[in-house]
Amino acid sequence: MRKVVHSIVIIGILTLAGCTLPNMIKLAKQQNLVVTPNPLEVHKDTVAFEMAANLPVKMLKKGTVYTLNTFYKYGDKEMALPPIPFKGDDYAATPTEQPKITKQFSFPYQSAYKTGVLQVEGVAQKGSKSKKTAQRVDVAVGIITTSKLVQNSYYAAFADHGYNNKEEVVPVVIPDFLFEQGKSVLRTSEIKSDKAKELDAFIASKNITRTVTITGTHSPEGRDRINSKLSEERAKAIEKYYRSQMKKYDYKGMADSIKFILKPVVDDWNEFKAKLAAYEGISSDEKSAYLNVINSAGSFEEQEKQLKKLPSYKKVFKDVYPGLRTAKTEILTIKKKKTDAEMSVLAKQIAQGGAPAESLTFDELMYAGTLTPSLDEKVTIYEAATKKGANWNAHNNLGAAYLQMAIENPARVGELADKASAQLELAVKIRETPEVNTNLATVSLMKGNPYKAASYANKALSGASNDVARGVNGVKGASEIYIAKYDAAVRSESSALTTDINLFNKGLAQLLSKDYANAANSFGEASAKNSNLAIAYYGAAIAAAKSGNGDKVASSLASAVKIDPSLKDKALTDLEFSKFATTESFRNALK
Repeated sequence: MRKVVHSIVIIGILTLAGCTLPNMIKLAKQQNLVVTPNPLEVHKDTVAFEMAANLPVKMLKKGTVYTLNTFYKYGDKEMALPPIPFKGDDYAATPTEQPKITKQFSFPYQSAYKTGVLQVEGVAQKGSKSKKTAQRVDVAVGIITTSKLVQNSYYAAFADHGYNNKEEVVPVVIPDFLFEQGKSVLRTSEIKSDKAKELDAFIASKNITRTVTITGTHSPEGRDRINSKLSEERAKAIEKYYRSQMKKYDYKGMADSIKFILKPVVDDWNEFKAKLAAYEGISSDEKSAYLNVINSAGSFEEQEKQLKKLPSYKKVFKDVYPGLRTAKTEILTIKKKKTDAEMSVLAKQIAQGGAPAESLTFDELMYAGTLTPSLDEKVTIYEAATKKGANWNAHNNLGAAYLQMAIENPARVGELADKASAQLELAVKIRETPEVNTNLATVSLMKGNPYKAASYANKALSGASNDVARGVNGVKGASEIYIAKYDAAVRSESSALTTDINLFNKGLAQLLSKDYANAANSFGEASAKNSNLAIAYYGAAIAAAKSGNGDKVASSLASAVKIDPSLKDKALTDLEFSKFATTESFRNALK
């Protein structure tokens, strides 16, 4: 009898379970599933979305579980995502409230996923029994890949060569020529002196000379009229001697390019004060007596008369005054330098082993690297420079030359980025500079590591020159788009070089930041900079689609496809244009 009762109970339970599950599946038709964003979007190589699931009231009973299984189906393949389980025991206490769950999902993006569908399948379960919904529900279609339009922006930062290639004026000071008291005749003893020989040797070498400044001076004694004449005539005496020597060495037309500046110094105590301070023949108190007279009121001649009354005057007159009867000569000459042509030839010879390394200084060799447009020649010259000691700028510039080669030869990016990296690692060990960090940022982006590129770019901006900062900001902006820092990318690109690529990336960052009007402007600037940049017109089409401007979508796509026909197929499957795909203007634009 007891066995019969148990059988009835078991049958009753199974019947109840069998009744509950179909009811749950039936009520599941009323479930509300919202996916955000929809369509899905890829950012920094990841598709992330949120699903909010609301079930009907009283759908869940105690002891039951309703599970939403989520799949992303692409082609004939699919990827299972984590399930969303609703446990009846969690909701049985509130029978009038809708069961709600919001769950975050993400999966790594692959190009094969672009065209697909996000599907949900419900499974009702009680105990060991389960029942599925009749068919899966499509809750989102495809993936928007606009962030993948980012264009790599590279910049090769060459360090300064350190060589002054401008004209340099070198002052040459000839020791003072001395004159006798009250006279302006250049004595034979002065003409035969070492200072005259020094001046003679300088003139004989025919240095390129800009100016010869001759300052004539006088000692304090004598009337003002005589002193004034003496200072000027002493300066003229040196000019006359200088010109005679130029004639002797056959200067010809060169003499006309030299400007003589005569400066007669009259009634000026400064030189006397300097000589007096250095004079050790009298005491400091005696020196103060002279300064008291000089600093007092009265004319120059009155002050000079007062000096004659001082006890030490004869001694000062004998020892100090002769050194004030002079003509001082300062010559501004042009520093001798090799011509650009000479340095170019020598640099190539050094690089090829045809000339000794000492033929050029390090700075000259680095400068020679800037004189050739050939990247191959730059490489050989900078290689030679790296052998002249541990110089960070030589290794940096060799690395930069490899990077420039990679920029101009995309097929060799991998090989050349490795060569650049090796040199830049040597450079950074010697000195970490904005140029080195800029180039390391470019290498990192070339090798597909935008996180590392952005890090190096941030370092580079500290202390960078304006040119380097604008160059590395382009690298930084592209890297920030890759890692989905769109607002930061807008700021970086706004401070970058205004290349077509940087302007496009600026527009893309604005587009991804939902600033559609400014994005359209930036895409327009990019296409104005390079009318053959098809991707700029494509970006403008997306900005127009976001703004609901169908005519602009069509005209921009027509321009893009005309330049790059491969964009036709891309546009046909791009969900950015889903609202316009059936319009006649859209279809005509892609014919």
